[in-house]
Amino acid sequence: MRILFAAAIASSGLLAVQAEAATLDRIKETGVLTLGYRADAVPFSFENDIGEPAGYSVALCKVVAAEVKSELKLDKLEVRYVKVTGEDRFKAVSEGRIDLLCGATTQTLSRREQVDFSLPTFATGSTLLYRQDGPQNFEQLAGQKIGVHAGTTTESGLKQALADQQFQADLVAVDSHEQGVADLAAGKIAAYFGDGAILLYQWRQSPDRDKLMISDQFFSNEPYALALPKDDGAFRLAVDRALAKLYRSGGIIDLFGATFGSDASPSEIVRALYAINALPE
Repeated sequence: MRILFAAAIASSGLLAVQAEAATLDRIKETGVLTLGYRADAVPFSFENDIGEPAGYSVALCKVVAAEVKSELKLDKLEVRYVKVTGEDRFKAVSEGRIDLLCGATTQTLSRREQVDFSLPTFATGSTLLYRQDGPQNFEQLAGQKIGVHAGTTTESGLKQALADQQFQADLVAVDSHEQGVADLAAGKIAAYFGDGAILLYQWRQSPDRDKLMISDQFFSNEPYALALPKDDGAFRLAVDRALAKLYRSGGIIDLFGATFGSDASPSEIVRALYAINALPE
C-alpha cells in the first residue's frame, strides 16, 4: 500500500512538472507559437488595413514571442494568429487552440478558474460615452437605451451599476465598439458603456466626435493582462520575463506611443503599473 501511495505521489508530481513545461516543450518541438487576437478591441487588439493583427496587446505578444525564441534558443519561431471573440476567447486558451490571448482582457478571480494571467499590462475602468444633445450623466439614463459590447466584463459591470443606482434601462448588446459608437452618433442609443481607454480612442477616431462626449465618472476597475494556459508555470515565467524586461528598459513607453499616438502618454496609474511590475531578474 505504501509503495502504491508513493508511486501515486511521484506520478502526480511528474504530471505537474509535465503540465508546467507543456507549452514551451511543444513550441520547441514544433517551432510554432499561436497567438489569439480580437478583431474588435481597438486599440488593444484588431485587424489593420491589410487584415493583419495589430494593437497594444498584440505588440506585447510579439515581444513575448521574441523572448520565447531567445529562451528556447530557436533559430526560427513561426508565430501563428487565431482570431477569437469575446465569447470564446478563454475557451480557446483552455482547449489549447491558442497559447496566449492578446486582447483587451480584464483579469478577474472567476476567470482565473479557467486560465492564468501574466503580469498586468494596462489599467483602466468602464465609463460612458454620451451624445452632446442627450442625457449627460448616469442618472439621466433611466428608461433609456444603453449600448454595451456583448460578452465583456463591462456588460456585467453595467448591470451592476444599474442595480446600484436602482433604476432600469434598456441594455442593447452590440457586436463591436465601432458599432456602439456609430449607433450612439446616429441616436439609436442614448449612451455607450465601455472600457475608458477604448472609448477614448474610439471617440478620437470617430467622424462624429463633435457630437459626443466622454463621462468623467468610472464604474469599475479593469486590470488588463495576457491570458495563458492554467498551471503552466514555465510558460508564464517566460511571458512575465518578457514583460518585466520591457517595463525595465522603458521600451513600453515607445510601444504605448506607437499604439495610442505620439501625443498620448500613460496615466499615472498606468505608469505606476509599469514601475511596480518591472521585476528584476
